[in-house]
Amino acid sequence: MRNHAARLTIAGALAIGALTQANAEPLKTMDEVGAALQACWTPPPGSGDSSVTLSFSFRRDGTLIGPPRPSAINVAGDEAARKQFVDAATAALEACLPLEFSPAIADGIAGTVFTMPFGSTPADPTAEPG
Repeated sequence: MRNHAARLTIAGALAIGALTQANAEPLKTMDEVGAALQACWTPPPGSGDSSVTLSFSFRRDGTLIGPPRPSAINVAGDEAARKQFVDAATAALEACLPLEFSPAIADGIAGTVFTMPFGSTPADPTAEPG
C-alpha cells in the first residue's frame, strides 16, 4: 500500500465530488482524499490560467507533517499574483485539515509525500492521474 500511495499523485481526476469532513465518514480511498482536498479549493479571482503543485505529507491523524511546499508554479502576472495564488492553494489545503482517515488509509499514508495540483480552471474528472 505504501509503495502505491507513494507513487500516487492526487490529481484533478480525483475531484469527483465535494465532501464535507465535518459530517463525513472516514476517508477510505485515495480518491476520497483527493476529492476532499479539491472540495476546499477556490482559486483567487482573476487568476487566469494558473496552477501550482503542492507537495505535502500527512500524519496518521490527518494533519500535515510540516508546511506544504510549492513545486511547479505556473501563475500569470507579477510576483504578487504568484504569491497570492500559492498562498491561496496552501490556505485551502490547510483549511481542509485535519482529514479523518479510515484505519487502512491511515496505516499507509503517514509520512508518504504526495503532490497535488491546484489550478484556476476546473479539474477534468475524466483526466488520468499524472
